[in-house]
Amino acid sequence: LPGVPTPVNGRLGRHALGNGAGIPPVLLDDAQTLEDALTYACTDSGATVLNVARHRFEPQGVTVLILLAESHASIHTWPEHGACAVDVFTCGDVSPERILGHVRHVLGGRWVVEVWDRIVPGTDP
Repeated sequence: LPGVPTPVNGRLGRHALGNGAGIPPVLLDDAQTLEDALTYACTDSGATVLNVARHRFEPQGVTVLILLAESHASIHTWPEHGACAVDVFTCGDVSPERILGHVRHVLGGRWVVEVWDRIVPGTDP
């Protein structure tokens, strides 16, 4: 496909997942701030934003999903628990760790982060 990187040595991309806690609830319930932070994190990391969707839940909570040419980035929040989950997958040269790092910097709190290389099944990159 045009514009989509070809897997190198079976590597499809990298996947970063972050779980944040101890974050101020007011930040986790602010849909515009979360959208702006995640969008900036993606573009500043070199990703191409194709579309953005967000939803604010009642009485609280936000989901922001960014469709990237390189794949996706999302955040889902639980303000009542001071917690959120961030999911970033990218292919090519865009670093999901950098995107997640920017979000962590904006929100603060404590984080557990996991990162994987996603590979073509049956290959050993």
